[in-house]
Amino acid sequence: MIDFARNVRLWFAPQDISKEGSTPDYRFSLANERTFLAWLRTALALIGGGFAVDQFLPDLPWAWRVGLALALLGAGVLCSLRAVNHWVRCERAMRRGEDLPVSRFPALLSVAVAIVALVMVVVVLAGWEG
Repeated sequence: MIDFARNVRLWFAPQDISKEGSTPDYRFSLANERTFLAWLRTALALIGGGFAVDQFLPDLPWAWRVGLALALLGAGVLCSLRAVNHWVRCERAMRRGEDLPVSRFPALLSVAVAIVALVMVVVVLAGWEG
């Protein structure tokens, strides 16, 4: 937990990361940044999907519509927070010459999105109308 708190502090002070270890090959740091940006694009897509479910499925019962929208919005929030945390963890590991950190988050996000997609398939096939 202490390491997580330190990582959160580094989110807003990335210059402090340079005090650890040695500077890695810039290509690796830039690849880490591209991965971070890819996670942010995924987060934005999930947030957009949440708003789309809420706005474009008015015939869906309220509880289903709000549940699906909140699931997608929540996944987007978690994905954006995970992006910056993973960026910091990877940058620190590269500077220290350690193995890159592993995470279960991609698998959990995939399962969550698959569940929402399956529910949406049921909604489309059932042709739910208010």
